Amino acid sequence: METYTDVLLVTANVGSLFDNVGEIESDWLREFFGTVQSHKPRFIALHFQEVGGKDYMINMGHAENFFWNIESSEEMRDFDRVCIYVDNHFKNVDSFTALGSMYFIHKSLKNIYQYDFNVKAFKAVSGQNKYVGSLDGATTVEKEKFPKNFWPDFKWSRKGFMRTRWIIHNQGLDLVNVHLFHDASNLIACNASPSIYSANRQKALRYVINRISASSYTPLPFFLFGDFNFRLDTLSLVQNLSTSAEVQTVKKDSSNEVEKIICEEKDNDHKILLHIETKMFAYLHQAVFREDNGRAILKYDKETAAFQDVIAEEDILFPPSYPYSEDYSKPTQYMNTRCPSWCDRILMSHTAQDIIHRRDEGERGVVYNTLGPNVCMGDHKPVFLSFALKTNGH
Repeated sequence: METYTDVLLVTANVGSLFDNVGEIESDWLREFFGTVQSHKPRFIALHFQEVGGKDYMINMGHAENFFWNIESSEEMRDFDRVCIYVDNHFKNVDSFTALGSMYFIHKSLKNIYQYDFNVKAFKAVSGQNKYVGSLDGATTVEKEKFPKNFWPDFKWSRKGFMRTRWIIHNQGLDLVNVHLFHDASNLIACNASPSIYSANRQKALRYVINRISASSYTPLPFFLFGDFNFRLDTLSLVQNLSTSAEVQTVKKDSSNEVEKIICEEKDNDHKILLHIETKMFAYLHQAVFREDNGRAILKYDKETAAFQDVIAEEDILFPPSYPYSEDYSKPTQYMNTRCPSWCDRILMSHTAQDIIHRRDEGERGVVYNTLGPNVCMGDHKPVFLSFALKTNGH
């Protein structure tokens, strides 16, 4: 007899919550709790990136507070088992990832096991399991920062992945929290298609997939969710947006280095259509990124294409998840710092897609969407996937 377990997966780059301490958090929590209440999952996985924000040395103390506010809330009281892993050990530069993962198990969910990488066996999950720090002593999680030699030319920062392995009833799953590299400069991103940054992310993602599929463990269906920092194919997009414009490249006086790219409309008083600098991407008609959930630009989202053999994803029916304004009065506006992109994603193996139950008409099916579309959630809107997992229960 086939049974189902309702699951909620959430990925959230929460850097903004710490860079603007206290301003965004209560709305953020309300949106998250509201989603839990409406979808009624039995198992919740929350994957955070950039815990502590940019000034993590100063703001990391707020992180424990934030996790505690989720864990101790009235809304979560029916989840009687909790596993929390927070890598906040920033003094250990070689291994600090700023990743945080929280897993909640509802009291009605009986058979649930977690893999212990030390004894190489699954064990029943019980009680509250909290690991905060470097995570060296946590045997139920595997954490890795990307090797330094991957990106000799880039400032090496808080990027990596963290995995846990589960059995829900008799269905095994790998859940992987991941944070890949961002585009350092919008100008360099325009140099080639695909950009150098995109090539780096592809290399990093291939590395993660190879690591979690390594033969040392039995391969399990996996969900890979986090901030992949995927960007639109900037060069193709810019060429398309500026087809009817005059493009000027402004160089720095002394060198041959490009300082800005400005596209002006040929008529219409030579209005500036697009203005690009290292950390500026200002497009006159920003609505194109939001209208119809950004469908017109979805074709420029190409970074998962190279992985179609190993990775699947539900259809994207929400606007780009980044970079939203951090001004709480402009919750649907993008900042003019980066080209809006679908950075935050929930990817899965084909075997994982096969164990998602596709419901009949009239039942709530699979939902893949942003959290808090009309509320300020920080520069990244969290992304969630709600579905019924096929579990052959007893």
